[in-house]
Amino acid sequence: MTDKKININVGSGGRQMHEFISEVILKKLGNQILNIMDDSAVVDIKGSKKIAMTSDSYVVSPVFFDGGDIGRLCVCGTVNDLATSGAKAKYLSLSFIIEEGASLIDLEKIVNSIAATAKEAGVLIVTGDTKVVEKGKADVLYINTTGVGLLDDKTKLSTHNAQDNDIVMVTGNIGDHEVALIKARKLVDFDINVKSDVAPLNKKVEELLKITDDVHCIKDPTRGGLAGALNEIASNSICDIKIFEDSVPFSDGVKSVCNLIGFDPMYLASEGKYVIICNPKSELAVKKIFGDKASVIGVIKKSQKGAVLVETSFGGVRKLSVLDSIQLPRIC
Repeated sequence: MTDKKININVGSGGRQMHEFISEVILKKLGNQILNIMDDSAVVDIKGSKKIAMTSDSYVVSPVFFDGGDIGRLCVCGTVNDLATSGAKAKYLSLSFIIEEGASLIDLEKIVNSIAATAKEAGVLIVTGDTKVVEKGKADVLYINTTGVGLLDDKTKLSTHNAQDNDIVMVTGNIGDHEVALIKARKLVDFDINVKSDVAPLNKKVEELLKITDDVHCIKDPTRGGLAGALNEIASNSICDIKIFEDSVPFSDGVKSVCNLIGFDPMYLASEGKYVIICNPKSELAVKKIFGDKASVIGVIKKSQKGAVLVETSFGGVRKLSVLDSIQLPRIC
């Protein structure tokens, strides 16, 4: 923030966003549930099953991109956040803020995409709202969602639960979604063979938790990318995370774009991948569910520092901090 005004970095997933949430939101609204600050809140209702709730707003630009659109993104982002708590996603709300003059044909395509993705994820859209604002007051379409899921009492996943000697895994190539948006915005002048990885992962998490109870944390590397997700886990679990640069999977397209425009791939967003923190004996279970592209990229060590360290290709070690400014705005 500068001169007491909001700048675009406040929504980036980086340091300025965390400061805004801490200094403006939590100071006034904080409570024992909200203060945990996981991707979904776990609510214990007396005499009933625990439920998980999450809310998100989608302002991605453009609304259509290679591999998906804002409709698919809003469903996947919501059910994936619910799944990070181990909840079974059940119901979604859906609210549209539409710019006057938006194409009805495009909106119908987006609604069709939402319907298909909700069916794929096994969730129902049960309520919503529609508002239209004057031309120039929005960018085609903004979508807000709320998701509700059911949680077993024995399931305890959280960014606060990483354990000493746990391994750090990712479920596939990192950064594809953000590079697909770089392509859609024509920020590079060559053809890139990268599509957004946006996908619902909730059913895979359900399968994983049926075959192992040694998963401690699941986090999706969206805004802030892998670096942002790892720093949140390190801070909340009061641990150091050491990752091995050569073990982090990136596609050739992602590497090429980063080399061309100077982006750090560790900060690029994914919308169909997870960071999973688990006991080493759960490695094979994660690979069974997510496939051979799932890989171990690091280890957890209990520490008061809460640092994320990268062992580089050359044998050195560098600190992977949270970005202060944003690499690419409005990626979700």
